[in-house]
Amino acid sequence: MADDDFNDMDMGYEDEPPEPEIEEGAEDDVDNNNNEDVPGEPIETGDKEEQEPVERPCKTSKYMTKYERARILGTRALQISMNAPVMVELEVRQTHL
Repeated sequence: MADDDFNDMDMGYEDEPPEPEIEEGAEDDVDNNNNEDVPGEPIETGDKEEQEPVERPCKTSKYMTKYERARILGTRALQISMNAPVMVELEVRQTHL
């Protein structure tokens, strides 16, 4: 049933005209025409004075969230796994048996 209709389908490819071929020199002309409206020198805006940041009280919590802690521990674990020096002094513990 579906095999009979296979060749009868019109996909519309036969009616489309062929695309014109572009000459190699014409491509360069198109690229150069697009840059004519761009000015050569950038336009300078007014001088902006650097403003010093205003010192305000922090609005953050003094406690670290579990997500911040996990990120810091994960980053440090990655550094140690890549042979970074351990920055915490290790205590030597001896067990007295």
